[in-house]
Amino acid sequence: MAHARPQLPLELLAGTLAICRLDAGAPVPDWVERSSEFLTISRTAEELSVTALQRAVPAGVPCEGDYRAVRVRGPLPLNLIGILAAIADPLADAGIGIFAISTYDTDYVLIKERDLDVALGALERAGHAVQR
Repeated sequence: MAHARPQLPLELLAGTLAICRLDAGAPVPDWVERSSEFLTISRTAEELSVTALQRAVPAGVPCEGDYRAVRVRGPLPLNLIGILAAIADPLADAGIGIFAISTYDTDYVLIKERDLDVALGALERAGHAVQR
């Protein structure tokens, strides 16, 4: 049985973000503390991934920059179905790539700044309320 796609309250966050990839065994760098407004750290057997404010990342750190974050205003129950799909599908249809991050309370979708206007328009046409 197909599930209806939820219409979500979304918020564009201030600040430009960078997604950085460090070696799996690298310690969490000290500079992450300069990214108090937005920071995620994920470690796997293959990598240490840090998403932080771009201005906090020192030169020479391997990263992809110029991302903006769209947040689902939460908190969301963990058993909700289709939240990321409700955002990702209209963006995919518009040819926009995303980098998704989930936390306990909500979801974030990172979009390249150059694609932001097209992306926000696609989300609004899909029925989402976007606070810019």
